Amino acid sequence: MKKIYFLLFAFAICTTISAQTLQSPEKFLGYKIGEHYTPHYKILNYFNAVAQAVPQMVKIEKYGETYEGRDLIVAYIASGENMQRLDEIRMNNLRLAGIAKDNAATVTNASAIVWLSYNVHGNEPSSSEAAMLTLFALVDPNNSQTKEWLKNTLVIIDPCLNPDGRERYVSWYTNAAGMQFNADPQSREHDELWPYGRTNHYNFDLNRDWAWQTQKESAARIKKYNEWLPQVHVDFHEQGYNEPYYFAPAAEPYHKVITQWQRDFQTRIGKNNAKYFDEKGWLYFTKEFFDLFYPSYGDTYPTYNGSIGMTYEQGGISAGLGIKTEEGDTLTLSERALHHYTTSLSTIEVSSKNAGQLINEFKKFFDDNMHDESTEYKAYILTAKDANKIKEVTDLLDANGIEYGSPSSNTLKGYNYFTNKEEDFADEGNILAVNALQPKGKLLKVLFEPKSMLSDSATYDITAWAVPYAYGVKAYGIKDNIELLPYKNAAGITTVSANYGLLIPYTSFSAAELLSELLQKKVKVRFALKPFTYNEKKFERGTLIVLKGNNIDNWNAITNEACKKFNIQPTEAESGFMEAGADFGSPDVRLIKAPRVALLTGREVSASAAGEVWSLFDNSLHYPITQLNSEELSELNLQLYDVLIVPDGSYSSFNNKDVTDKIQNFLKGGGKIIAMENGAAKFAGMDFTNLKLKEDTSAEKDSAVIRKFANYERDELSNSIPGAIYKVELDNTHPLAFGYPDFYYTLKQDAHLYKYLKDGWNVGTIKSSGYVSGFVGSKLKQRLKDGMLVGDINYEDGNIILLSDNPLFRLFWQNGKLMFANAVFLVGE
Repeated sequence: MKKIYFLLFAFAICTTISAQTLQSPEKFLGYKIGEHYTPHYKILNYFNAVAQAVPQMVKIEKYGETYEGRDLIVAYIASGENMQRLDEIRMNNLRLAGIAKDNAATVTNASAIVWLSYNVHGNEPSSSEAAMLTLFALVDPNNSQTKEWLKNTLVIIDPCLNPDGRERYVSWYTNAAGMQFNADPQSREHDELWPYGRTNHYNFDLNRDWAWQTQKESAARIKKYNEWLPQVHVDFHEQGYNEPYYFAPAAEPYHKVITQWQRDFQTRIGKNNAKYFDEKGWLYFTKEFFDLFYPSYGDTYPTYNGSIGMTYEQGGISAGLGIKTEEGDTLTLSERALHHYTTSLSTIEVSSKNAGQLINEFKKFFDDNMHDESTEYKAYILTAKDANKIKEVTDLLDANGIEYGSPSSNTLKGYNYFTNKEEDFADEGNILAVNALQPKGKLLKVLFEPKSMLSDSATYDITAWAVPYAYGVKAYGIKDNIELLPYKNAAGITTVSANYGLLIPYTSFSAAELLSELLQKKVKVRFALKPFTYNEKKFERGTLIVLKGNNIDNWNAITNEACKKFNIQPTEAESGFMEAGADFGSPDVRLIKAPRVALLTGREVSASAAGEVWSLFDNSLHYPITQLNSEELSELNLQLYDVLIVPDGSYSSFNNKDVTDKIQNFLKGGGKIIAMENGAAKFAGMDFTNLKLKEDTSAEKDSAVIRKFANYERDELSNSIPGAIYKVELDNTHPLAFGYPDFYYTLKQDAHLYKYLKDGWNVGTIKSSGYVSGFVGSKLKQRLKDGMLVGDINYEDGNIILLSDNPLFRLFWQNGKLMFANAVFLVGE
């Protein structure tokens, strides 16, 4: 018996020792990095195993979960001494930034923080493989160089920002590839299937979501990021497999708030990266394509938060485990991972050697934010009749750590975003004030600037995004310093007990969310087509009306509960007789039927555009939606649905007569089509729509034909519109525009503009003075006027709703959501 106990004890000791033995990725996984794709769970297992083996140097923290339930983690890697004072390092860093105000910051002996983010695009997977190599190099007892760096540098590694996308790609590739990879680019293993692994569960590009945080992965990550605010941040990517490696310095345009120090240190890191690549004979390029302007990237967002923010791009998209390039070489996953591993260590090295200067300049960045009297607007004041519209803005500010309050005085004058004039402030009932002289002042300035200031018009993304336009909230830029008081939340919602009915204002997307909930709970809801007056109070078009008659038994309690949930004050109605306007039995008061909604998806459809709709229904409206494959449209029974959503896409199947006949029959049966972007353009020219795109009537001069090859990129810019803001004149008597004033700000990304409808409703039009902000090519600027962007075509008993621009763009274009909901629930009723 003693012998058995001894053997069991010895086995336990050996197991414990084995579990705590530090292993390289190759030893732990059983294969060399690059020989196979590593599943996400094994990456986490390796990180946890290293933390168990060297807890004095590595700490793992879970900061969230994906939509599919996978863990999101960061690893903190530090010297033994610094690991013991991890939270002290974090708090001191926040004091340097002026975020934590409990004690004075310590500059001497402060640790620089380097944050490395891997695999934000799931089908750019080599960086997560490199993350394991980087982790091991930092803790390898035989690597004296990294131990020296960790004496003054804390490294934070996020091994995979997008586990759901990575697993979608890795699972697909593993299924598509054979026992040996096939380097032929035409092989099936290099032709990924829709919706591809780039995006998260809802097909969102998480690298465009840093500031807006519409996705749960982004919200969790940025919350953690803002608890640390590193001095250096690198976002690791892959680009086309025929490209070599890209690293900083970035391309123009740089936003004007970026400091010379941030520019210069990018170059310093780039030169160190180049040194290692030159030694190996590896190709690379800098200063091209990837600019620092749009604020929601993994390089720009950290930059606007005081970091040296950078993107590193390794050639490799669609490469699988290996692919033959156009130069005849075979690019392997092993090589791709090695390149990312090399720049990871190079970045840490430069940061460590310049830690003191990094910390001093980091502090200076935030000190300047709080004391820069040269900034044009010292404060921003926002006001709205609907408290929910202000709350949408405060939610964004909270998510980004931006301070706000209430103005101590309403006697103010400033730049009115909606009129583009200096005017006296006019209070609309709910007020929010934001002081620009605060720690997050530069980020605030970028998010709120009314006019985009571009040093170079060749940009990688949209060029305008100002929060007042995107959120549809009246705002003023104030040039003088103002005193702020603590922010006052709007008054709470009062329960209303009604024997006859309840009236609910319809002035923000919150009202559409409330409507969705009531419809799903089988509450009968009506809406007013025209204004009416009851009990000496005027109610606007779109007002929701919930009546006792023929309704479910607990209609009153359910409606009140929904009003509290969505922060909308209902009004009691004890009669259907109105003092002015239509009585509740009038044809101008319509019953809203709960629609059966379908969404087109598949290879003909933009995955991101479809994902925006899907996410809105799942996570905001919480309303059921059926996803259909557009390529199978001729086989589907559309009569099962009331609404068919056609997001941006190519839709070659629409050239099939069987498909167009099916669409016409759907409309004849009372169906409603909501067509957006190129989905809308696909209906132009169809005989039964009478929808026509405006043509370019400008005559090209002969001199324009003679061009210099070196200027080919610049020549194309005259017809470019990467994303600019236009003011749209709205017919807000039409249900599509209920809840809006007589204007709306759209984000325009293409040249599509339609001739005015003769037989339909021109709900949203652009006039000659529609341009507001962002880059628009000189030729396009002349064309984008006097046309229709938002329309409603009646066909037989159905409707085609045309949304030329995307009102749900990346779901941060908050003010477009109500218009889209109107198209789903109100139009055609």
